[in-house]
Amino acid sequence: MSQPEFATLTSDDLVTGEAVALDLPAAGLGSRIVSGLIDMLVTLVLLVVVVLLFLVAVLETDDALAWAGFIATMIVVFLVFPTTIETLTRGRTLGKMAMGLRTVRDDAGPISFQHAFVRALVGFVEIYAFSGVPAFFSAMLSSRGKRLGDYAAGTYVVRERVRFRPAPPVPMPPELAMWARSADVASLPTGLAIAVRQYLGRLPQLDPSSRTTLGARLADQVSAHVAPAPPPGTAPEAFLAAVVATRRERDSARLAREESLRRRLTAR
Repeated sequence: MSQPEFATLTSDDLVTGEAVALDLPAAGLGSRIVSGLIDMLVTLVLLVVVVLLFLVAVLETDDALAWAGFIATMIVVFLVFPTTIETLTRGRTLGKMAMGLRTVRDDAGPISFQHAFVRALVGFVEIYAFSGVPAFFSAMLSSRGKRLGDYAAGTYVVRERVRFRPAPPVPMPPELAMWARSADVASLPTGLAIAVRQYLGRLPQLDPSSRTTLGARLADQVSAHVAPAPPPGTAPEAFLAAVVATRRERDSARLAREESLRRRLTAR
């Protein structure tokens, strides 16, 4: 198993800082098809309306102007409209809204105008020019259900309506329980805390080399927020588990104290 890539956590990304990207479930082929059919229906209705308005407007114009207007109409309907919708909604169209889907970058971050434009441009060819046949086979063969436009833009479609399943709490390593009780463990930065939790949750799936390398790197970053250092010879994963467990226990105790104080104050 290859070593996971590291990424930087920003306000626009759904990727952990210094760790493995979050697993956003790719949309199934069925939901993609239904979503695409809804978008096609909306686009075709828009096309009919715009063409009727266009015909009324160019009844008494010359052929060259009428042809230029028709090309402009096609560009607006098949490029400008879908690009604008996906850009403003950060990856959603009417069909995706109905099916609970969203287009994201390959690193799980939100798409930009460039991504939306490339998807619309390639989509005109693979969906409308070839009746969606290339898109269907591309999505069927892709592990992420990517059509050709997704490959060109570096995007894929994910399911937003996913039932949340919280991971089980990380247990305290017995050999570090005494050290953790007296250690000064500060709150970790959000990105680092998520990275540590994901690393601990994926230990069984990591090969020994990745487990050691990632663990040592994360332990080195976490050690800046902990004093004193753990006992010599402590494994990085045990140290990280102790820090996470300690912070959970202390945060839970703090919240319990605050709730108790709140109840006493409101009861008077």
